[in-house]
Amino acid sequence: MSRIATTFAALKKQSRKALIPYVTAGFPFADITPELMHAMVAGGADVIELGVPFSDPSADGPVIQKSGDKALALGIGLVQVLAMVKGFRRQNQTTPVVLMGYANPVERYDQKHKRHDGTSAFVADAAAAGVDGVLVVDYPPEECEAFAAELKQHGMDLIFLLAPTSTDERMQQVARVASGYVYYVSLKGVTGSGTLDTAAVSAMLPRIRRHVSVPVGVGFGIRDAATARAIGAVADAVVIGTRIIQLIDEQPRDQMAATVQNFLREIRSALDS
Repeated sequence: MSRIATTFAALKKQSRKALIPYVTAGFPFADITPELMHAMVAGGADVIELGVPFSDPSADGPVIQKSGDKALALGIGLVQVLAMVKGFRRQNQTTPVVLMGYANPVERYDQKHKRHDGTSAFVADAAAAGVDGVLVVDYPPEECEAFAAELKQHGMDLIFLLAPTSTDERMQQVARVASGYVYYVSLKGVTGSGTLDTAAVSAMLPRIRRHVSVPVGVGFGIRDAATARAIGAVADAVVIGTRIIQLIDEQPRDQMAATVQNFLREIRSALDS
């Protein structure tokens, strides 16, 4: 059983919902990410999504795009992201870490670090660093069976996005290859856009669960304790990204970790209530 599956199983026994914060690796300083990850855990995070910076992040809104641009300008790529996970793992062996990003950095990594045995260098190195899951926004499920199987062999999960526009057929395709959890994008549009319609999310989740047996997390548009509590009432997990990036950006460096921890503590408390 993967670390993600173990985490969700433990939460289910306690009738609790998973809190999954997102942060862009290397933002806003090249060396701050492990510190922010530890602060997230102290604030109540159950799983951490770590954004891999990419020059053309089609699913991300302006806030996360800007954070990725800043990280890229600091020289952050997949090599550095895996080193951050390894650094985090020196003190934390239990909290699952999911890399969220795009196909280009993954495929470029495999080209640059080609292995003689034909296996994916990215998969091997991610597993060695302590990664638990991978969400590649632009990998369609019907083309991912071999990749999913290789990740599984290394104890990692392949996570997919579902959207308000997803058809039953798409949900079935995702169900065949997804493990860990699926991430339901609650809005049509990019991260941080629009206002969350909790009634629409409530109506969609039973439809997703008819096809998908893994837990369902909901993100895009969750900004505060009230929306987190409303989504937590119907979903298995709440994912928060844009608001965290904004909060980090508003603080001096020495306040960033404490600000993230305090914010997540509020969300955790709302979810547990």
